[in-house]
Amino acid sequence: MNTVGTIMRLRWALMRATMRKSTMMLVSYIIGAIFGVGALVGSVALGLMLGPLIDGPGGMIWQILRMVMVLGGTFTTVIVIIMQIMYFGQGTAMNPHRFELYGIDDRTLTSGLFLSGLTGMGAIWGILILLGLVPIYQSAGTVGIVAGAIAVPLAVVTILALSKLVISLLSTLTSSSSGKSTITVITILLFVVLCQVPGMVMNSQDMEHFSFKPFVMVADVFSWTPLGAAFQLPFDVVAGSWGPAALRLLILVATWAVCYLGCLWCLKKDRTIAGAATRVAATKGIGLFSMMPDSPSGAISARMLTYLRRDPRQAPMLFMPLLFIVIFTIESRGMNVMIWQSIIWSGFFLVLLEGNGLSYDGRGFTMEVISGVRGVDDRLGRVRVYAIMTVAYIAVLMVIVYVITGDWRSMGGLATGLVFGCLSLCLGFCGLGLAEVVSCVFMYPVPSISHPFSSPQGRVGAQMLFPFLHMFGMILLMLPTGIVALVLGLTGNWDLYWLLAPVALVNGAAVLAIGTWLGGKLLEARMPRILATLDSFASLQQ
Repeated sequence: MNTVGTIMRLRWALMRATMRKSTMMLVSYIIGAIFGVGALVGSVALGLMLGPLIDGPGGMIWQILRMVMVLGGTFTTVIVIIMQIMYFGQGTAMNPHRFELYGIDDRTLTSGLFLSGLTGMGAIWGILILLGLVPIYQSAGTVGIVAGAIAVPLAVVTILALSKLVISLLSTLTSSSSGKSTITVITILLFVVLCQVPGMVMNSQDMEHFSFKPFVMVADVFSWTPLGAAFQLPFDVVAGSWGPAALRLLILVATWAVCYLGCLWCLKKDRTIAGAATRVAATKGIGLFSMMPDSPSGAISARMLTYLRRDPRQAPMLFMPLLFIVIFTIESRGMNVMIWQSIIWSGFFLVLLEGNGLSYDGRGFTMEVISGVRGVDDRLGRVRVYAIMTVAYIAVLMVIVYVITGDWRSMGGLATGLVFGCLSLCLGFCGLGLAEVVSCVFMYPVPSISHPFSSPQGRVGAQMLFPFLHMFGMILLMLPTGIVALVLGLTGNWDLYWLLAPVALVNGAAVLAIGTWLGGKLLEARMPRILATLDSFASLQQ
């Protein structure tokens, strides 16, 4: 028991040491505390405000409250688990592998790590915020208040136990760095989809004949799972349904036991596979370099493609356009234009990170400078990769949307798709041309490739401002196309909207050509300063 207590105290000692050592971490803790206090005040206000408005047990509003609490609790549990997976593989200070040298018994270590997580800031804030909602049960009297307060720690323990089990299983079953990166990318995409679920569900409902019955049925199902059982308990107690309450409590206890045993198994399994993922993949010949022109810019293109294949920091952006098509298709309500406008965002996402491309290269850019590569060759090499990728990707997405909407059957539909595709190319080319300029001037730190989803330290203002400047700039550079669209609309000649396609292509190509040339000149003039900046960024990733 002393060992468990030591592990729990170690968590707080490490947090205090981190705050003393890093000003940025201290600021982040303070900001987190401010948000926590704001959420706590909001939950208390919400509970006190809605509590008197809810009728007694058995009423319609009480049933709606039960549905909202169960579904909301289930959704919160899933989101918390997904957010834990998003930081999977980061190697936290309380990772069980860091205790291997101390000979701690597996059961003791697992218990200590679990309790240290339960006494951490995240769990404490979660308990306080959920307790702030307890006054919402006041119409059920003292029994409802007490049952709601008891259900809160049960819910937090369940969320923590499930998170620990999922992370342990992923760590054990996916030991390679590429596997971890793949899981993290998939999780981020899943997180984006889940955040869109409420909107998609509401859009799928006929508001004239809206009914809570489907939602109540879903809540009934989740109330018998570990995800929602704790949030159903107060309603069972208030209704006097002691049998279902006991069964749900048994489900929670069984879940904790399974999670504990699962973490133990993972801890033992890790020892048998230690070092098994240290294989090095061999590449035949010179790899992607054989596919590119035999020139300095061709070598830069091959290096860029190699980086993009292995860099999990940039992979989510490549999947966002396809994800947006799925989301807008579900929410379109038969409006084909809404699906087509998702194509425009494809060009936006594909080139967004290139606005800080040199920071993603890191110290790898040093060898390029030592080799005497001209700035214009570097810019041409990067533009070649992104331009080809953007054109090919948007063409594939256009085919997909044509199939979804059926617009390929008519000349008007074909023209509409062509215009949206050219607008997407224009936005992508404008963003790419601007990126070749701003990436030489407005640089900011990025996470290391080994910790792709951690928060980089340093230049916090730049991390927030510079991406916005790039986004605003690429839209502003589409002004010529926007002026043509405005003239067509104001003069009543919108039937000639197809003219936007060639105008957009010329607009994008011109910006891309000028940006590539100007970016090459800036890169050559600022190479020593850029190297010094990248070196300082690399020191922040240690």
